[in-house]
Amino acid sequence: MGNCFFKSKKPTAEIAPCDCTRRFRPAPVAPTVRLYGSASSPVVAYIRFALLHKNVSLQLVPTEGDTLALEIGSETVSGHRETLLQFIEEKFPHPPLRFDLVERTPLVVKVTRLQHRSITWHLERMVRWVEDLRTRGKRKTVDPAVGSPRMELKKLEKNYAQLLEVMLEHAQMEERIVFPLLQRADPGLCKAANEEHARDLPVMNGIKEDMKSIGVIDYGTPACKEGLSNLSTRLKSLQKHCKEHFDEEEKDVLPLLEATELSGEEEKRVFEDCIEAMKVTHSHLFNFFLEGLLPSEAMEYVDLIMKCGDKQLRASMIQIISNAK
Repeated sequence: MGNCFFKSKKPTAEIAPCDCTRRFRPAPVAPTVRLYGSASSPVVAYIRFALLHKNVSLQLVPTEGDTLALEIGSETVSGHRETLLQFIEEKFPHPPLRFDLVERTPLVVKVTRLQHRSITWHLERMVRWVEDLRTRGKRKTVDPAVGSPRMELKKLEKNYAQLLEVMLEHAQMEERIVFPLLQRADPGLCKAANEEHARDLPVMNGIKEDMKSIGVIDYGTPACKEGLSNLSTRLKSLQKHCKEHFDEEEKDVLPLLEATELSGEEEKRVFEDCIEAMKVTHSHLFNFFLEGLLPSEAMEYVDLIMKCGDKQLRASMIQIISNAK
């Protein structure tokens, strides 16, 4: 996984071939940690993220029912989520969880920022991946984690298609829910952001077509090298535009949501509309999305979903989380 919040079933080389540096490193000396609970429980997922945030490797012991317990060395604690989090914090104080901080950032702002984080990391990975393909030269041996060069190019194309799907749904979420909310308070406020979305769409689709073309060219040939070079340039340009766009939104646009003075109920409704808008990609790309987040960020995102007041929406999202493991 990009930010290594869990041990992916896929080889690391398949996720980001040849030059993927995992940020997560288990503690050199640590007691045995076992987490007991249902493999389909979002609370269990949340506790796993907390432990991985602490750089602690763990063994998940699946159980039936509502059992939730954590064994660290010779000590075992069971109970509610907060009880286990406090136990984790006592045993592994660094880095802190900071789950007790009171923050008044609107929920929709938190969701949008976390989606930005995931998209940013996946774009960075795509740039590294293509640059590695472009510069490594014709490989004589086959890496079993990624297969032949043509197989690797197919994996690259598939990963970009997944990223593109998430990016498009995120943009639609902003255009349908976030921006209209601000424009009702100040018409024209989000004009530049909408224009940037429209500007980047042809570039994003063009990159997808470039990957298809490169995939049928023999790897290592001058034509393939030229195609990869052009692809690298376009991806770096898209990465730069997205970073500037996200930075501008988070600095100049999203903070204004607090000034709209939504009531508590209105804020929850807008937040739930945003989660609803991402259900299509979350239904089959939730693991992919979470791969771009740090463990603490994955904790926050799951926690936000569990705060949905709409019982039907919350239940459907919890089912998505359960199926994504």
